[in-house]
Amino acid sequence: MVLKAFFPTCCVSADSGLLVGRWVPEHSSAVVLAVLHFPFIPVQVKQLLAQVRQASQVGVAVLGTWCHCRQEPEESLGRFLEGLGAVFPHEPWLQLCRERGGTFWSCEVTHQQAPAAPSAPGEDQVMLIFYDQRQVLLSQLHPPTVLPDRQAGATPASTGGLAAVFDTVARSEVLFRSDRFDEGPVRLSHWQSEGVEASILAELARRASGPVCLLLASLLSLVSAVGACRVFKLWPLSFVGSKLSTCEQLRHRLEHLTLIFSMRKAENSAQLMRKVNMLASVLLDVALGLTLLSWLHGRSRIGHLADALVPVADHVAEELQHLLQWLMGAPAGLKMNRALDQVLGRFFLYHIHLWISYIHLMSPFVEHILWHVGLSACLGLTVALSLLSDIIALLTFHIYCFYVYGARWAVPSSLRKPQSPGCSSGMGEGAALGRPWAWGPADARRAGPSPQLFIGTLLFTILLFLLPTTALYYLVFTLLRLLVVAVQGLIHLLVDLINSLPLYSLGLRLCRPYRLAAGVKFRVLQHEAGRPLRLLMQINPLPYSRVMHTYRLPSCGCHPKDSWGALCRKLFFGELIYPWRQRGDKQD
Repeated sequence: MVLKAFFPTCCVSADSGLLVGRWVPEHSSAVVLAVLHFPFIPVQVKQLLAQVRQASQVGVAVLGTWCHCRQEPEESLGRFLEGLGAVFPHEPWLQLCRERGGTFWSCEVTHQQAPAAPSAPGEDQVMLIFYDQRQVLLSQLHPPTVLPDRQAGATPASTGGLAAVFDTVARSEVLFRSDRFDEGPVRLSHWQSEGVEASILAELARRASGPVCLLLASLLSLVSAVGACRVFKLWPLSFVGSKLSTCEQLRHRLEHLTLIFSMRKAENSAQLMRKVNMLASVLLDVALGLTLLSWLHGRSRIGHLADALVPVADHVAEELQHLLQWLMGAPAGLKMNRALDQVLGRFFLYHIHLWISYIHLMSPFVEHILWHVGLSACLGLTVALSLLSDIIALLTFHIYCFYVYGARWAVPSSLRKPQSPGCSSGMGEGAALGRPWAWGPADARRAGPSPQLFIGTLLFTILLFLLPTTALYYLVFTLLRLLVVAVQGLIHLLVDLINSLPLYSLGLRLCRPYRLAAGVKFRVLQHEAGRPLRLLMQINPLPYSRVMHTYRLPSCGCHPKDSWGALCRKLFFGELIYPWRQRGDKQD
């Protein structure tokens, strides 16, 4: 049988003593946590181990002896260490020794209950594995990806053994609170034996976090109570609040802040990492928003933007007028129905004139609107971007109306998926009127040609010849609508990136990669005949892609997320591309 002994690198130079750790019989592994030095009283050692077992729920015990021969080995010390097995009985009993010079190591395993014969072929072989105790304690082992030929509940034996090692070190933190400055009856060597690692700033922040979190949680609960008032649930306000990206983003950030400053402690490391990632995301959002705010209010940039916005709107309206005049002629040499072309062109031109009048009417208030938009950046860059998306939707509302008109006129209702009862086109109704009322061929022959069939055929023929004109208008305005959707999609993509970016986890992966462990690798230190195999366990950091996938925060989800296939299907069937997410939308 191969016995694996995990030994901390911080105890390599420790004085002789006892090996304190945990024995894992399922994997034939001994996890050494500390070295207990002389002199000691056995009763006090047993009391200390009982306290550690009660606090950590880990079966900590004396696993064997550790002998560090700095000078010539003394026979009395060796006999004394061998006699400690009767005081602290454990099965099996390890005898680990580092010889003079630190080059040669020896490790023996003795069984007190059923000692093996010297010539037994099944003698235990020891594999000595060194590990960095601090890195293993602070790291979090992530389970590997499940292979296709492996069930979800199956776990390799090596993964279970490593998980037991990581779990043992993490839960035995209470054992590492004593250092050489403590005047206790027991002296230990571990990763903090030279002094407990601590930070004055971290301790001050921890003590001040309680009152601050209580105050902020009270303020957030007050804001949530105001937002849940019945006045905001009335039809106009509830409808507008559910469609605007700004309201959804504010609601999303309020949920984040409520979770961050809640008084409930995180139950595990995953919840703690999620709260810290949310806090880092909020701080990054506010920092970027304040940067944008300082840039906008510096050198009167808001006034320059206000002066340039109205000419840009006039230029866009002028280009739309040129486009409509081009469509009212002979676009690309196509033969259009001139009467319908003129009617549609004048209809859309009238809407553009109304829109230009609206823009010029609002021009004195543009600078004040932009000033308040820039002021909203103090709530975060995502709030300012969401407000910008809503303003773009408002400024391009005429393009959206053109797109809706073209979609309702051009695409037959027989091809379109069922929507509301009023959403139908004339061509589809004409095709429906052309269906006879007869139940069978004989009834149809007796009934003869009906007036309904004649009228339906006439309407269908007329609308079929008018289809190229309406389809061209639909194509042009659909392309304009897709351009607006692309701009809003880029803004929403940036908002989702800031909302869901696990900034703290990425910072850990960059600065302290051992904190996010995907597994371990072993490096051979010594492999000689008659000597135990010595390995060095090193932590493999989690790849950046898995860090993003594992710790990615939930996004706002207030805007549609259609795939390219769903988008093309909607365009072909004439379904409307809404600027917000509809209820019951299925994502591909």
